[in-house]
Amino acid sequence: MLCGAVGLNMQGFIDEFVSYLAVEKNASQNTRLGYSRDLRQFFDFLEGSRRPGVDGPFDISMVDEDAVRSFVRDLHYRCRKASVARKLSSIRSFFRFLVKKGFCKANPAEFVPTPKVEKFLPSVLTVEEAESLIGGPALVPAATERLRDTAVLEVLYSSGIRVSELTGLKLKDLALDEAFIRVLGKGGKTRIAFLGTEAVISLRAYLKEREKLEKGFCYGGVTPVFSGRGGKALSERTVQRIIKKYAALSKINKTPTPHSLRHSFATHLLDAGLDLRSIQEMLGHSKLSTTQRYTKVGIEGLMEVYDRAHPRAKKSADG
Repeated sequence: MLCGAVGLNMQGFIDEFVSYLAVEKNASQNTRLGYSRDLRQFFDFLEGSRRPGVDGPFDISMVDEDAVRSFVRDLHYRCRKASVARKLSSIRSFFRFLVKKGFCKANPAEFVPTPKVEKFLPSVLTVEEAESLIGGPALVPAATERLRDTAVLEVLYSSGIRVSELTGLKLKDLALDEAFIRVLGKGGKTRIAFLGTEAVISLRAYLKEREKLEKGFCYGGVTPVFSGRGGKALSERTVQRIIKKYAALSKINKTPTPHSLRHSFATHLLDAGLDLRSIQEMLGHSKLSTTQRYTKVGIEGLMEVYDRAHPRAKKSADG
């Protein structure tokens, strides 16, 4: 494999690319960190694959298609296809940037085939399962925990926001009298997300409890809406644990995630007759094609009802 040492020069290229993502592409911090991790993994792999005795400064033009293919082959033994596809996309974007800036003559990842990723339907709760999950915290004796967790579940299901948007909420983002919140979505875009009556009630109850317990608690500030020990914002992993905990307590025969509540929000609105364009706006999707995944979920649910209820459908199935 033709490859030089991965040194400060290489890190400089990565830093410049990440800066480009931030300034020109308005990429979120999570996106930038993901690209950086993928690229470091790629170049660490190349460093470990160097032939003994190969020294000298790193020349990025020495990274060829064989090097990228070797990395992809190695990933196939350890990663899911979706992860392999994402890492290859990171490498391809990185070298596309270097070609654009004149650091490379060609993109060595351009013709490396992307693994075909299996498409999974979103995990969706029924309305009854969602209500059962949200009722789970009622079984917890500690008032602050019970009120906080209820508010977390209500807001996720009521607004359809992403878990990262939930954990990033600040008190200044709340407009409870108007029943909406301002969320910072992907690409640094701010949008309005609506809250149902139950979500507003649960948030008010939780914040009232915090106001009693926390000195200097101030509405309208930059304090996280949902906090844990030490007043720090809840992590995404903590929210995942909260949902897992109440799924078990409420005896739901599924393993929902924060994204399951987002999918359920969209699917239930679609089932109720709301148009896709409106759901797209609420979810903060830049492309309607992303939202159209829920059409398939809704149609499959209707087909199941049809197969159970229609006499000709049952006859066909039996015959």
